[in-house]
Amino acid sequence: MTTAGDIMHRGAQWIPAHETLDRAAQLMRALNVGALPISDQNERLCGILTDRDIVVGCVAMGHDPARVTAGDMAKGTPRWVEADADVSEVLREMQTHRIRRLPVIDDKRLVGMISEADLARHLTDEQIATWAESVYARTAED
Repeated sequence: MTTAGDIMHRGAQWIPAHETLDRAAQLMRALNVGALPISDQNERLCGILTDRDIVVGCVAMGHDPARVTAGDMAKGTPRWVEADADVSEVLREMQTHRIRRLPVIDDKRLVGMISEADLARHLTDEQIATWAESVYARTAED
C-alpha cells in the first residue's frame, strides 16, 4: 500500500497566522514553494496560503502585504491527510475538494505536503488523468 507519507514532499513548514504576507512571500522564495500551511497559536492547521492568494487577494486589492497577515487570508476549512493514509484517500480528498496541495499530518504535527509534482512522480498516468480532470474541470459553479 502506498501512503501519503510515501509520496509527500518532506520538510514542509508552517507560516504562523500572525506573520505578514511579505514574510510569507520571503519564506516561499527561500523554500522554493508556492504554498504554505498556516498554523494557529497551538500549531494547528487553520488554512493554506498560496502565492496567488498574496497577489490576487492582497496586492491586486491595493492592500499592503506588510500589514496583512496569513491568518487574514485563511478561509474555509483546511483539508489534510494523515501520513499513513492510503494514496486513494489522498486522491479522494484532493478531487472532492478540488485542491492542488494537501498538508500531511502525523501525530498532530505537519510532516509534509503533497503537490501536483508529487502526484506526477508517484502515480500512474491513469490516476493522474482522473485527478487532473476532477481538479481542473470547470463546473457550472465556476
